Amino acid sequence: MTDRNRPPSTAGTKRSLGSKQLSALLPQSSERELSYRMLADAIGRLILDGQIALRVRLPSERGLAVVLGISRTTVTAAYNRLREAGFAHSQRGSGTWTALPSGRTLANIARTVAIDGATIDLARAAPGLSDDVIAQALIAVTPDLAAHARTPGYHPHGLLELREAIAAHYTVRGLATTPEQILVTSGAQHALTLVLSLLCGPGDRVLIETPSYPNALEALRRHRLRPVSVPVGDHGWNTGVLDATLRQSVPHLAYLIPDFHNPTGLLMPDATRAHLLHVAQHTGTWLVIDETLAEVALDVPPPVPFASHAPPRDASRVITLGSMSKTYWGGLRIGWLRAPSDLVDELASERIANDLGGSVLDQLMALHLLKQARTLLPPRLEQLRLQRDALNAALATHLPEWSWHLPPGGLSLWVDLGHPIASTIAGQARDRGIRIESGSCFSIDPGVCETRLRIPYTLSPAVLNDAAERLGAAVAEGGTSPPPRRRPQWIA
Repeated sequence: MTDRNRPPSTAGTKRSLGSKQLSALLPQSSERELSYRMLADAIGRLILDGQIALRVRLPSERGLAVVLGISRTTVTAAYNRLREAGFAHSQRGSGTWTALPSGRTLANIARTVAIDGATIDLARAAPGLSDDVIAQALIAVTPDLAAHARTPGYHPHGLLELREAIAAHYTVRGLATTPEQILVTSGAQHALTLVLSLLCGPGDRVLIETPSYPNALEALRRHRLRPVSVPVGDHGWNTGVLDATLRQSVPHLAYLIPDFHNPTGLLMPDATRAHLLHVAQHTGTWLVIDETLAEVALDVPPPVPFASHAPPRDASRVITLGSMSKTYWGGLRIGWLRAPSDLVDELASERIANDLGGSVLDQLMALHLLKQARTLLPPRLEQLRLQRDALNAALATHLPEWSWHLPPGGLSLWVDLGHPIASTIAGQARDRGIRIESGSCFSIDPGVCETRLRIPYTLSPAVLNDAAERLGAAVAEGGTSPPPRRRPQWIA
């Protein structure tokens, strides 16, 4: 494992939530005075929704009472209610800490489900690629493939011409990049795994968002890393919470999805990006920025690369992940990372222990598609807009009690069910031929985000309407008992 200016150990670091931070998360009440029941229920919902992380110390009773303008007795009663319901516990002399009721520790990913022609798969937010585009690409790359076939075909760094094309694309988007800073991988997940293997060791702290990409969370588990979560709420990232978490926990690495965040679809403001870069430089934290959705911009221009917001010194600890999966087709298994050239060489050496390089055919196909981006992407984005509108209308018709925000980009809606029944609905949906995963898949802590479902709009309008109708029928069945615990399975 490479030790690149690792920050000092902070094994005893404790995380806390300030009174003003908690106050900003609480919903505005129309009541003249906030009751203890209202306060406790609101904090409990924030914990369930992942907007307040687990194992975090809540503000002192006195401090919260002052900020909220209520009596300390009200806050004390609210904390007692939280403890009775299992959403908090106290340590003598150490305050009150967030928790989940034991009954909420649900399995975070569903069992294996066979996908057949009658099953609507809402677990994988990834588009397909049309027959004619694939056929034209295969014809176009055949001469180059024949030329490469006369060579050994091993390229641990990736084909030079593809690395050049990716570097040029970053440069055009506002981040000067050379081919030496690019490593082509078998998808963005492969790139993340290489980074974790090289830069992290068991027990290292890694900052993640809640909710976040499930396969990234699984990679953290398998590397035996210690996740430190920060919430991404309906209105995005709280800069104060991000700042405090970085400074208190001093994570060795942070994995973030700032561009049309998966699953919420939110776009991180430029000011938050610049602040994160500054604080991470101070704490010595590597920033792994997942930009696989950056070009799925539906209502706004594509954002500039995250690292372009930093001066060269701060950008030296930023690793950017990209992929063909969300913009073109996941079946190509082509991703990449952008990093300092010396780190790219180390990661290529790390890769050789597992494989000697990716498929030359897939890389040539990716190169062809990237060269055709100006022609191929606009109609794909327009189709996604139509599908997003179709899903929005279908949910409004068949499930008007649910709520959601239309994201400015990305591939899915992050739907609020109003109650922690996502696992129940997912189980009932399976009986109606729909594969969908509970929102708890998107949290490192099982049971969190049980009030949510991610519903992608990567299928045709007719299929999306059918799916919403089936989900509406599943909800009409009622019942809130969670299904039995299930074995994990990947989702996209």
